[in-house]
Amino acid sequence: MKNKEEIIEVIPHRDPFLMIDGAEIVEPEKSAKGTKTLTGNEDFLKGHFPDEPVMPGVLIIESMAQLGAFLILGIEKYRGKKVYFTSIDNAKFRKKVVPGDTLELYVELISFRHNIGKGSARAEINGETVCTAELGFVIA
Repeated sequence: MKNKEEIIEVIPHRDPFLMIDGAEIVEPEKSAKGTKTLTGNEDFLKGHFPDEPVMPGVLIIESMAQLGAFLILGIEKYRGKKVYFTSIDNAKFRKKVVPGDTLELYVELISFRHNIGKGSARAEINGETVCTAELGFVIA
């Protein structure tokens, strides 16, 4: 599994907005898995919520999307490009994510033609699904 330093060689995201800390290609041009561990020191937790820190759902989606970007930008002809959201469909949140949790992230390409595609994404904690979504993207 690649660490943060190796991930930033592939995707353009940087701290404090790098939302994955481990990533690997499972099947080239098809699927990837990754991780994001909440330490409790993340800035967004200070205000969401001060008395009960919870990772915002949009940042769980962002974590899955960054893993998707890692998968796409790992393809040689797309290196150095950027991947942008075009849609988020059927997002479901099933459990809150709190400090100490490690998100296990999974993405799989559903469709991909030219520079436009769609992927299926899932986040789990200890094998229990906490979020699913279909993410549309374009490569610029």
